[in-house]
Amino acid sequence: MRAGVPPAGDVVWQTTRFAIDLSRPRVMGIVNVTPDSFSDGGSYADARSALRHAEALLAQGADILDIGGESTRPGAPPVPLDEELRRVLPVVREVVRLGVPVSIDTYKPEVMAACLDLGVDIINDVWALRRHGADGRSAEAVVAEHPSCGVCLMHMHRQPQDMQAQPMQGPATPAVVAFLAERAAALHARGVARQRIVLDYGIGFGKTVEQNLELLVHQDVLLSLGYPLLAGWSRKSTLGRLTGQDDAARRTGASVAAALLAVQRGAHIVRVHDVEPTVQALRVWAAVQAAQQRANRPDGEGVPVRSP
Repeated sequence: MRAGVPPAGDVVWQTTRFAIDLSRPRVMGIVNVTPDSFSDGGSYADARSALRHAEALLAQGADILDIGGESTRPGAPPVPLDEELRRVLPVVREVVRLGVPVSIDTYKPEVMAACLDLGVDIINDVWALRRHGADGRSAEAVVAEHPSCGVCLMHMHRQPQDMQAQPMQGPATPAVVAFLAERAAALHARGVARQRIVLDYGIGFGKTVEQNLELLVHQDVLLSLGYPLLAGWSRKSTLGRLTGQDDAARRTGASVAAALLAVQRGAHIVRVHDVEPTVQALRVWAAVQAAQQRANRPDGEGVPVRSP
């Protein structure tokens, strides 16, 4: 991962300050600056504790930090613009100095613009840049006006207030693929380069357990759109349903397993709360992948054969 210089021949996510090499999976650590997030609400709600948490995630191996000031859990009420700015801007000012890619998780154009002005690298938007600000400026326009920032476009059915009360009907993959293709095309029409765009199929955002699993199984179809893929399974209610664990903070094992499965099926980035166990699991996976490659080399170049 180098500032502004794309690695030759690799999949790259071009962001404000960094060309992120996605030839190996990257871990995005979650920094929630909210009192009501579904799994860690209130734990890091002030700037000092949020900064300490960000530093801890980096020490555990996070490649990217994702700062959010508004919960998008099912049923969460909207947060006023001034309150979201009050929550995130002091944290962003400090975290951008840590020398790693920083993402802001927001759908408000005004928050995007303010954070980009402070040096944020990535806009991570659950609304896929479909919203407009109070002044009428669209989130699309904010991203287009900043010619190098990265963007993650996510699929969400309906909105947080009612998405799980009225989830999607029927197979999810065709609808998600069509939506994400349309949103990427809308950005291209505004001059946003392909290398700046990552897609997220939106686990838990208006989808049933069966639809979430379907999207994981069919990640290859999503990847056929030609963009890197981010998977956000961490502590989601689907994992609680599958494991019988109602406490989101105790879904670490399930979250790590889901992240690993997503990477095995081609995801380039996993967005997680539990950075350290995820990084450890991915290192083991990478070692096995390397051993498999060595074993598949021609005779004399692979794994040594011990004489009987």
